[in-house]
Amino acid sequence: MAWPALIAITVPVTALLLWLHAPAALMLGPLVAGIAFASFGGEARTHVSIFAVAQGIVGCLIAKMVPLSIVGDILGHWVLFSSGVVSVLAASCLLGWLMTRLQMLPGTTALWGISPGAASVMTFMAEAYGADIRLVALMQYLRIFLVAGIAALVARLFGVSSSYGAAAIVWFPEVQAVPLAETMALAIVGPAVARVVRIPAGAFLVPMVAGIALTHFGWMTIELPTWLLAASYALVGWNVGLRFTRPLLIHCARALPRIVACTLLLIAICAGIAAMFVFTAGIDPLTAYLATSPGGSDSIAIIAASTNCDVSFVMAMQTVRMIAVLLLAPVLTRFVAERVHVPPGGRGKS
Repeated sequence: MAWPALIAITVPVTALLLWLHAPAALMLGPLVAGIAFASFGGEARTHVSIFAVAQGIVGCLIAKMVPLSIVGDILGHWVLFSSGVVSVLAASCLLGWLMTRLQMLPGTTALWGISPGAASVMTFMAEAYGADIRLVALMQYLRIFLVAGIAALVARLFGVSSSYGAAAIVWFPEVQAVPLAETMALAIVGPAVARVVRIPAGAFLVPMVAGIALTHFGWMTIELPTWLLAASYALVGWNVGLRFTRPLLIHCARALPRIVACTLLLIAICAGIAAMFVFTAGIDPLTAYLATSPGGSDSIAIIAASTNCDVSFVMAMQTVRMIAVLLLAPVLTRFVAERVHVPPGGRGKS
């Protein structure tokens, strides 16, 4: 009965967000419903392969919207992209170091939890450094939730409404069978390849990169009917929301206000970086904000796709930052963790 109950909660919440013309309503509705369902003791498990395919479909969506010229944009504006990525990484490292020095969370938990991406990598590495992996997991996925929610709110404040207006949805449009089969093949094979070669976040990245190249050369056409996108968005939202279980929230209740405050501070710092892009490079505010938001990339991709921002710029910045986080954040965090003085007993779990 778990899945029918979860869907029964999801439908009215999503319908309300669609009625309000909220950006990314098809993802935010399942996300909110998942949190409500899990926090009241509900359990609904999704096989990792199904969620990987959902990420692959989101990757195909971005590949359909982003041209291959994105590579030239990155190389042509490497100073802008480098400064944005380095600024976000530096802000997270400094904030994590400060939280650890002030003993706001036990041991080195803050260092691992504040990293702007690579949630699973950080969670796995945290335990070896005396961090509470439950707090780290909460920080990582709470960040994704807050980033997605605030990004959708910012889009709404800028006068952007969802491209899926409640009255405009055609759930079952006419589709081309061959392009749909090609799209599904890419969404299934891409994550499988990423899992075999162990590419972090590859379930999203491999179909996106491959889809951009294949469509550019005319070797495939990406076909994404509304019902398929809605199902994929729901799986992405549920995957985050269902992690907020009651035992996790009870365990982290005492530290939750500090975690929320620190996460909001990181988001505010990234918003400041976005403001610099607006004033120094002439980037429009919504594009700059979404581009510098500290993850997760699949959630930001869904929000960007439902607005009229520069999706190419947003996904170029998010992709570069994701790769940088996966390569550098574990090294930087470990480097800082080994040099931060943790008082006796501070490494223990709460």
